[in-house]
Amino acid sequence: MKILVTGANGFIGKNLCMALRNIADGKDRSFGGINIEKIYSFDVDADIALLNEYCSDCDFVFHLAGVNRPKEESEFLEGNFGFTSTLLETLKKNGNNCPVMISSSIQASLDNPYGRSKKAGEDLMFGYGEETGAKVLVYRFPNVFGKWCRPNYNSAVATFCNNIANDLPITVNDRNYLMTLVYIDDVVAELISALKGNETKDGKYCKVPIEHKITLGEIVDFIYLFKNQPKTLLMPPIPQGSFEKKLYSTYLSYLPKEKTSFPLKMNVDARGSFTELIKTEKCGQVSVNISKPGITKGQHWHNTKWEYFIVVSGKGLIQQRKIGTDEVLQFEVSGEKIEAVHMLPGYTHNIINLSDTEDLVTVMWANESFDPDKPDTFFEEV
Repeated sequence: MKILVTGANGFIGKNLCMALRNIADGKDRSFGGINIEKIYSFDVDADIALLNEYCSDCDFVFHLAGVNRPKEESEFLEGNFGFTSTLLETLKKNGNNCPVMISSSIQASLDNPYGRSKKAGEDLMFGYGEETGAKVLVYRFPNVFGKWCRPNYNSAVATFCNNIANDLPITVNDRNYLMTLVYIDDVVAELISALKGNETKDGKYCKVPIEHKITLGEIVDFIYLFKNQPKTLLMPPIPQGSFEKKLYSTYLSYLPKEKTSFPLKMNVDARGSFTELIKTEKCGQVSVNISKPGITKGQHWHNTKWEYFIVVSGKGLIQQRKIGTDEVLQFEVSGEKIEAVHMLPGYTHNIINLSDTEDLVTVMWANESFDPDKPDTFFEEV
C-alpha cells in the first residue's frame, strides 16, 4: 500500500507519518498486518510537481494540510478550500479513485472565517465522493493534544504545558470553560483503523471514538501537579487510558533539558544511604537503600505496613522473626539472582551486607508512603 500524507510536517501529520513508518519498518505490529510499501509526505514547502506524482501512485490519502492561524483571513479559504480543490483535481486527473480522508474541525459548524473555510472543504470532499465514487472520510476533530504540538499557536494544552514546564506565565480567562479533547495517539490509532477500512462513523462524518471532557482549570491544576512532582515525589493516579496519563506524557514532552533530570534527597550516614524515589497516593512508595560492607540495617517491625526488598547489587542476608517467637526466617539474596522478598507484617526484620568490600544495593517498595506522624515502625532486633 502506498500512502499520501499532506500536511506531513504538521502536528497530526508528523505523528501519523512516524506511526506509519514504524509499521512499514516492522517496528510496530500492534495494528495487525498492514503492508505499507511507500509513504509520500507532502507539505507546504514541497514542490507542487510532486503532488501529481504522488496522486498518480497512492492507494490512500490522508489530507491533513490546512491553515489555522493565517496573517490574513483570506488565507483560510485558500489553505482549507483551495489546496483541497487542487488535491482532488489532481487525483481526478490521474484517474485515482482511492479513499481520501480529510481533517476538518468541530468549528466547521460555526459562522466564522475558519469555520466557513473548513465547511467549504468538507462540502468539496463530499461532492468529490459523489462525482467519482471514491470513498471519502471527513473527520471533524475537536481540540487535539499531545507531543509535538506547537505551543502559543492554536492549542491551549500545548501552550499550558510548554509555559508551565518552562516557568513562563499562562492566562486562563475562564477556569470553568469545558473543553472536548482527543489525544494524538488515539487520533493516529483511529486513522490507521480508517486505513484498514474500520473507521468510526458518526452520521456522515467520522470521529475519534475516545474523547475527554475537562475544564481549563482542571487541566492547569493537573499540569502544576505534574510540575511539582520532582519536589513532592508524589505521582498522581494515572490509570491506563485516562486523560491524566495522556496529559502527563504531553507535559513531559515540553520539559527543557535542565528539568529532564532532578536531584533526590539522600539520607546518608556511616552505614550507607536511604533515598525515596517515588511516592503514590494509592500504591505506596519506592526507595533505594545502600548498605556499606558488613552493615546491618532494619531491626524493626510493622503492624500493617509491608514491603518488598529487592537486592540488585551485592550479596546480603535478610532475616525475619515473628514477634513473640524465636524462629528466624533467613533469605540469602544477591544481585546475581534478583528476587523479591516480602517483609511480613508482625515480623521484625533486617538486611545484612555479607560483603567485606562491596556495597549492598536494595530497591524497597512499601505498600504505603511514609507518614512521620504515623510511621508504624517499631525497633526490635531480630
